[in-house]
Amino acid sequence: MRIREFLEDYTAMKPTRYSYADIRRITNDFKDKLGEGGYGNVFKGKISNEIYVAVKLLHNSTGNGEEFMNEVGTMGTIHHVNVVRLIGFCADGFKRALLYEFLPNGSLDKYIFPEGQEHHSLGMEKLHNIALGIARGIEYLHQGCEQRILHFDIKPHNILLDNDFNPKISDFGLAKLCEKGRSAVSMTAARGTMGYIAPEVFSRHFGNVSYKSDVYSFGMLLLEMVGRRKNIDATVQNVSQVYFPEWAYGRLVNGEDLRIQVEEDGEDKIARKLAVVGLWCIQWNPVERPSITFVLQMLEGNEENPSLPPNPFTSKDPINPTNPSVHRRTLGSGLSVISESE
Repeated sequence: MRIREFLEDYTAMKPTRYSYADIRRITNDFKDKLGEGGYGNVFKGKISNEIYVAVKLLHNSTGNGEEFMNEVGTMGTIHHVNVVRLIGFCADGFKRALLYEFLPNGSLDKYIFPEGQEHHSLGMEKLHNIALGIARGIEYLHQGCEQRILHFDIKPHNILLDNDFNPKISDFGLAKLCEKGRSAVSMTAARGTMGYIAPEVFSRHFGNVSYKSDVYSFGMLLLEMVGRRKNIDATVQNVSQVYFPEWAYGRLVNGEDLRIQVEEDGEDKIARKLAVVGLWCIQWNPVERPSITFVLQMLEGNEENPSLPPNPFTSKDPINPTNPSVHRRTLGSGLSVISESE
């Protein structure tokens, strides 16, 4: 009896392979479209026992299939409450699809950016809990798996929210595997989304690419959660506020509030804490950034505010922060380079 239950559980944990005909049936011929992107379109579907799924139908022209193999190979082996579960996949001729658990509240970006109508429904305490969940998910990827998983595309659009607004990290198409005993990974080209990519991913002048690159992206995400806006926003009236992280640092170092909308007492303290942690994460030298484990400790800590980090903006142009020519400090990486794991 116990062996049979174990085998059933083990089988249930592995993603199921579906035919393209299955995909059409599950999505009712792609009737309910949830979203679209450069990778393809996402549809709502239903499998047996009233279980709903999100079906990502990949474009036929998706390169050599690397992103598809990354998703299946990576997500098919990991299980964590803050990582989206891959339920199944389709590799039928040239048709490629991925089936994930369906998360009804969608992605985080629509709750924190002004164009999203629902963003005011999340107070700072809820955003703090979301930040904790994302950090726990990243810590699992970095420390809890057999091989360290570097995500390389941490951003609000890739954070999905369940019924209770618990966050789950999604989209592992750009992920890389790295042996735990080594700390950096070699790359042939930059990967990620502008505005969240760590500087060393653009130029090794800033240090080696490593798990600290995900920490940088998480820091940029945190600051967008605090500001409820894109970090770079040319539409603001005050020019000094165009690049929110630098403006926020200036306010914090002068002991001023962040002038953000708060709905309850104490939310300004939470906002300050999230901003300080975010600023630690976006230090340009990877060695000066904390590990995600230490980031989690800062977020979970009872003390009101962690200490402010060094100013990461003094020697570079905030409007073009990825330009290495304006960063004049010599940055030693302290991280060894290894080859990508296949």
